[in-house]
Amino acid sequence: MIRMLSQYRLLKTIMINMKNVAHQIVGILKDAGIKRIYAVTGDSLNFFNEAVHEEGTMQWIHVRHEEVGAFAATAEADLHGIACCAGSSGPGHVHLINGVYEAHKTRVPMLVIASTCATYEFGTDYFQETNPVKLFDDCSCYNQMITRPEQVQRMVQNAIQQAISKRDVAVIGLPGDVSEMEAVKMNTSSKVFFTQPQIRPSEMEIGHLAQYINEANKVTLFCGVGAKNAQKQIVELSQKIYAPVGYSFKAKLDIQRDNPNEIGMTGLLGTASAFQSMHQSDLILLLGTDFPYKDFIPTDKTIVQIDIDGEKLGRRSMVDYGLVGDIEHTLKSVLPFVEARTDASFLHKQLDAYEKVKEDLMIYVNDAGSEYAIQPEFVAHTIDHKASDDAIFLVDTGMSCVWGARYINQRRDRKMLGSFNHGSMANAMPMAIGAALTCPDRQIIAFCGDGGLSMLLGDLATIKQYNLPIKLFVFNNRALGMVKLEMQVSGLKDQETNMVNPDFAMVAQAMGIRAFTLTQPEETDEVISKALAITDEPVLVDIYTNPNALAMPPKISFSQMKGMTESMAKLMLSGNFEEVWDTIKSNYKHLKSL
Repeated sequence: MIRMLSQYRLLKTIMINMKNVAHQIVGILKDAGIKRIYAVTGDSLNFFNEAVHEEGTMQWIHVRHEEVGAFAATAEADLHGIACCAGSSGPGHVHLINGVYEAHKTRVPMLVIASTCATYEFGTDYFQETNPVKLFDDCSCYNQMITRPEQVQRMVQNAIQQAISKRDVAVIGLPGDVSEMEAVKMNTSSKVFFTQPQIRPSEMEIGHLAQYINEANKVTLFCGVGAKNAQKQIVELSQKIYAPVGYSFKAKLDIQRDNPNEIGMTGLLGTASAFQSMHQSDLILLLGTDFPYKDFIPTDKTIVQIDIDGEKLGRRSMVDYGLVGDIEHTLKSVLPFVEARTDASFLHKQLDAYEKVKEDLMIYVNDAGSEYAIQPEFVAHTIDHKASDDAIFLVDTGMSCVWGARYINQRRDRKMLGSFNHGSMANAMPMAIGAALTCPDRQIIAFCGDGGLSMLLGDLATIKQYNLPIKLFVFNNRALGMVKLEMQVSGLKDQETNMVNPDFAMVAQAMGIRAFTLTQPEETDEVISKALAITDEPVLVDIYTNPNALAMPPKISFSQMKGMTESMAKLMLSGNFEEVWDTIKSNYKHLKSL
């Protein structure tokens, strides 16, 4: 018996020391700075799972749904620079796909390990067989299948390098039988390289850019997330030429930091001040933005666009001059040639308009709502006031996005992540998982819609399992609020948007999470303070917000007003007088201020 035990231990030691393909991949991932794998384990992933655990320093995060893992990895990639998620053959691949699209549209470096059935079963319609090369083709920059150990070192290194260099998703198909084969070391690099090139236009182009700026009387800077590292240069240029600075939602907290000339956002979630400034300018500088809402950008102004990706120039607006360069070094190059202004009247006019906008945004902060109809603006403002100066906010798509856009502001080093390009529901809670694991020393706050949270509710168990101190604020308006508004402005009755929700606080408590239910506006301050004060465990606050709160864009067309009127008329003709009256009564002050 003793001899058998000794032989078993010897065999186990030999097996551990023998490097198979799964161990080799894990080693490359570790050297690339990947700290954890988000996945549901099983079948073809099992040898990879074993290799992760034997490595000892990487973490396997056992999510309940692969889509959650991909969303969480997207947040980690955004905050850390690289991340990895995995899914096993068949349903595991399909479950990943929405979160992988999120990373692809967000332009963050992410590696996906898509394990498959054994190579000798390829093409036989085997149980759970899917083809990841076809499946992930539209949402990746690199997508290859490993079929031999000799390919592993080059493919995995190249996949990660492409993900980093192109800020995109790389997918590696890993058959289960290949993962357990003996590793082969090749005479190619296994290291990956995080580079920071400085890209700027030519001297001639810098001269033309300076000429455009110097010849314009009224200039507005509109900044996207591509300008986030140029905040200092943007402020310097703005102050030199007295130019107001607007920004996209994705860039808000970066551009808002220490910026005395900021005038807010434009676009569907924006406010009137930035929209007005752009339409009253002679020249608009689009800096690091691929702003998709072309109806909010003037067509009769001179527009200069600067972007690090040349293919984006001119595809959203009527650009007169386009340049390729990172915003920081392009502005550093042009600033010495820009003539300082003495007339600040245009800037002061726009800043005054922005002050009026901010006053209007306080209407529902000052009028907190009623029982079971707390104003969501009041809730968001309260959270903004009480959250830490370096909090990370995760916002669901829809109305939660609106409240985050309008009421969360920069303090010292806050960040805000969301599904800003892909526009997926249910992103906030999964992204909060990735943010909490990546930045354990920072406050993590998720603005969850009731519709979004319902979609992936099961992964509250993941939050509890890892005891992540996430603060989940559920804006529970008992409806798909943004869809409801979209239908109304199109002149349709808001059919199938209402939701019969579970008691989210009871659901959270059943999973072992501390939870509160908030129905009275006068209790908002106390409950939010109590939730944020709990630092060593997750907390969920189910907030019954006003289902009739509207989020009006800065530009309202005649067709939208006509559509809203038609929608209200249809509701009245259907006998829904009470709903129409509640909508008008709830939003009278806001509509009056537009």
